[in-house]
Amino acid sequence: MNATLVAVVLSLFSAVAYAAAAVAQERLASRHPGTGLLRLLGNGAWWSSVGLNAAAALLHVVALKYGPLTVVQPLGALTLVAAVPMGARVAGRKVGAAEWRGTAFTLAGLAAILVTASGPAPEDVLSVPEAVAVAGATAALIGLLARRGAKPGLRHATASGFASGVASALTQTVTVAVTDRSGPLLSVQVIGVALLVAAFAAAGLLLSQTAYRGGLGAPLAMVTLANPVAAAAIGLALLGERLQGGAAGVLLALAGAGIAGWGVVLLSRAAPQPGAVQDEDHPVAAVLALRPETASAEPALLPRPTTGPQHLTPL
Repeated sequence: MNATLVAVVLSLFSAVAYAAAAVAQERLASRHPGTGLLRLLGNGAWWSSVGLNAAAALLHVVALKYGPLTVVQPLGALTLVAAVPMGARVAGRKVGAAEWRGTAFTLAGLAAILVTASGPAPEDVLSVPEAVAVAGATAALIGLLARRGAKPGLRHATASGFASGVASALTQTVTVAVTDRSGPLLSVQVIGVALLVAAFAAAGLLLSQTAYRGGLGAPLAMVTLANPVAAAAIGLALLGERLQGGAAGVLLALAGAGIAGWGVVLLSRAAPQPGAVQDEDHPVAAVLALRPETASAEPALLPRPTTGPQHLTPL
């Protein structure tokens, strides 16, 4: 099987797992606002979301072995493609026209990106100085975004996307360095970069947990867009990845990115149709069909009255 095709298939499964993890995280954040890290560590549901993230990350790591960052990372947009229609399904309603449009735009944009970004399995890796420089610049940017101020949800989501994108780029370095067997398995490069991967992956998880306190739609869209931007920038600037087709290929990739971005925005704004039946006992339905202010700390099995059709948090 073609290496790029393997990367695409693994990325599809990874996106579904990430979507389920995001839904679980938002559910916890909305039901327990302000919960500290120590309380989360004692919450079994939170560990379930961590498990889903870990499974998704493992699939993502294997995909990075077979495909370049410019192919694998944009496919992360499928997380939102999977999450929103899934929510409509379990909520007992039809997928809305806006959701279909968002899905179509996202898939069309990703197809354009894949045509230009398809390439051989990655061979180049970040050197230790490059990895340290990338980590330092990203940490500084995350510090700026995570400061106190207006719209903390969107800023934390952006920081989470950058952290996850950089973690993916560093993960590819570790994966290629370990599997090419040209050097020692536990070299300084492998150990040092692996520690940076763990730090940025944990930061991305905790930042997204904070971001989802304001609802799932807009923060998940921001994470979805920021992640491939960071990773693709590293791949193109430092790892020798190139877009095929010359100037025409670059224009096609930019157009695809714009189309996919608009599709993600449409999906983040998608709302249930008025009068639709909502299954609030299911976490996906509750997360994707309700505004965050309607969530409470009540047990999920207790019905809560609704006063009218609810909507996703707008971007």
